Amino acid sequence: MPDNSSYLVVPSAALWLFVLVIVGISCVALAVVLSRARRARNMKLARLEAGSVRSPLPEFEKNGQSAAAALVQWSPETLRHILAKELPDAQVIVVSNREPYIHNRNGDGIQLVVPASGLVSALEPITRACAGTWIAYGGGSADALVVDENDRVEVPPENPSYTLRRVWLSEEEQQGYYLGFANEGLWPLCHIAFTRPIFRASDWEAYEAVNRKFADTVVAEARNERPIVLVQDYHFALLPRMIRERLPEAIIITFWHIPWPNSEVFSICPWREKILEGLLGSSIVGFHTQFHCNNFIDSVDRFLESRIEREDSAISYGGQISLVHAYPISIEWEPARQAQLPDVAQCRRHVREKFGLADDVRLCVGVERLDYTKGILDRFTALDELLRLHPEWIGKVAFLQIAAPSRGTLPAYQQLHEECLRQAEDLNRRYGRDGYTPVLMVTEHHSQEQVYEIYRAADVCLVTSLHDGMNLVAKEFVAARNDEQGVLLLSMFAGASKELLEALIVNPYDATMMGDALLQALTMSSEEQRQRMQRMREVVRDNNVYRWAGSMLLDAARLRKRVAVDRAVGAAPTSSGNVISLLDRRRVAAL
Repeated sequence: MPDNSSYLVVPSAALWLFVLVIVGISCVALAVVLSRARRARNMKLARLEAGSVRSPLPEFEKNGQSAAAALVQWSPETLRHILAKELPDAQVIVVSNREPYIHNRNGDGIQLVVPASGLVSALEPITRACAGTWIAYGGGSADALVVDENDRVEVPPENPSYTLRRVWLSEEEQQGYYLGFANEGLWPLCHIAFTRPIFRASDWEAYEAVNRKFADTVVAEARNERPIVLVQDYHFALLPRMIRERLPEAIIITFWHIPWPNSEVFSICPWREKILEGLLGSSIVGFHTQFHCNNFIDSVDRFLESRIEREDSAISYGGQISLVHAYPISIEWEPARQAQLPDVAQCRRHVREKFGLADDVRLCVGVERLDYTKGILDRFTALDELLRLHPEWIGKVAFLQIAAPSRGTLPAYQQLHEECLRQAEDLNRRYGRDGYTPVLMVTEHHSQEQVYEIYRAADVCLVTSLHDGMNLVAKEFVAARNDEQGVLLLSMFAGASKELLEALIVNPYDATMMGDALLQALTMSSEEQRQRMQRMREVVRDNNVYRWAGSMLLDAARLRKRVAVDRAVGAAPTSSGNVISLLDRRRVAAL
């Protein structure tokens, strides 16, 4: 018989080699898993210690009662408490393009106008509570007549509680910076509403110059080297870096009120790197939703050489760390203007008399600026769908669209206005009859009191944005309905849809879905309306504008304290906008 012993050696060696390979792979995998687990644990601890995990008020966490923090009733007093306890002697400066009060000539006198603006309605009560300084463009025809020698005026007139500092812009600056780069470039770029962005070098130069002018004003208004500056919106993408260069110890929180697009869309902008560099001059960059935070971080990752800690939502660029957080904006609770209005029944009677609506006609409303991102034409299409498929509703439902004129010199807005009027006339021609007009298109400015009266008179409120950062109309409608009636029909592309889950959530691009949702809203029982509205009112009440501002101010306080700790322990000097990562220190110590 042949000797087979030599044939047994090869398989044995191969088997041992295979076992050794498996063991080696297992060890590596185990090491990776343990490393990741340690890293996750350390990152979580770092976030807790650095204050990235936010809670409403620190004192509510004593004695293991952190759950009580959720029960905090956020109010102006809460903000004043935060400022007194966490940020003593801090100067709060708000910067925005739009001013909270406008003075216009009215015959021989001066008329005071409060603009119908979501940004103003959100920030004005905050600035009042903080007794701060608000810097804004003075565009009113009588604005220059009421300021002092330093271009300041105390507001509100009936109860002065903060300073409005006006910045003057030439017609050329306003045309290039605001109408040009901000609203023909950044606005359509960020909203992805299928309107092509327009970028001109001359507009960019004006945008830079105006941002520099506002930076000069912030520095002039700062009482010390460490103010807290709240920069608002897409008009001032370059401003944080400009302030940081001159006030390195300032806490700069930039809030971007509109969506941030994905990095592929953002790449369209010719000055994308400079915009990102400008925003990363902020201590904190805030957005309405985590989705927009993620898009911003992805854009930085794609276009700038930076270090990104995604679990911490922190970006290290140019020796400075910026946090990127979601702060869902909201409204004042309860709205102060609502107390001046009569009850719902009286509001309904007045609105119906004003617009000639019969008692048995159900009223649907839309309220916003005349803007192509708001989906106004899509609402008209939804109404057409409803009346075509359900002709029994002809004569029984009317749609009131309040559309305040906006940016009327821009071609895209002129075209939208004409198309809205044309489509409204077409619907009225096809479905209207004597005494019944299905679409009431009102392109006029309305006061906040008038808007709230319309909210209270409505059976259905349509918020059908094609893309929106938050959209405060949805929250205002909910706040106005203390009778717990009415139905909110809300676009899935508005940030508010992430909070107001009891609304009828729709895709405004789907006409059939919109028509079906409108029918559902019109036929919804009073009890179902009550149940839905109760839950939405709880959300708006608990997550009000004071909580939005308080969260940012608490983060500002934590950043300040961290800088104080760094100085106390002899750490390398940093600006108050920086965060020294505890995780990095542990890594260095481990080495």
